[in-house]
Amino acid sequence: MPTICFEATLLDIGGWTILRLPDRASAELPSRGMALVEGTINGVHSKIVLEPDGRGGHWFRLDAALCEAAGVEAGDTVTMEAENSKEWPEPDVPPDLSTALASDPEAHALWVKITPMARWDWLRWIRATYNPDTRSHHIEVALSKLRAGERRPCCFNRSVCTEPAVSKNGMLIESGQSAEEMRPVSFRVRELS
Repeated sequence: MPTICFEATLLDIGGWTILRLPDRASAELPSRGMALVEGTINGVHSKIVLEPDGRGGHWFRLDAALCEAAGVEAGDTVTMEAENSKEWPEPDVPPDLSTALASDPEAHALWVKITPMARWDWLRWIRATYNPDTRSHHIEVALSKLRAGERRPCCFNRSVCTEPAVSKNGMLIESGQSAEEMRPVSFRVRELS
């Protein structure tokens, strides 16, 4: 893959600083799903896991350290140069999954054998909900599937945005809105007598 070069304005989505790749840049990536690139943002080197935006494009969150190193914040325009990378970094395993894996030696044995990219897939699937009960269920199902030898979550659309803090219905929400504002209001159905 050739080097992708572009400028983009950093967005504030749900309090996160987000870089949404221009359509032409996303089109040069090998996947509409998660992708890994290595390159620079305003000259600062970084390895970045790009998330799908649910519309055929990609985005990623700039953490505080990267924003500080690049001297940028939401609203600033940055220059990015990146190339496809195949050396996936280890994902951060959240405490609830880490505890569950530690208590299930059989599932843990496969977890350590699968590729880092496969672990990223499992984490995307597990965290794809705001509901704590659903998340717990996802962890239980993941352990069961790992015990059964399944290396990746099945029946999982890898091209949708699964980060609940910045998505709605599988799509990255627009700048200036929070995911909470986009959620439907709860209501209670009352039986009519």
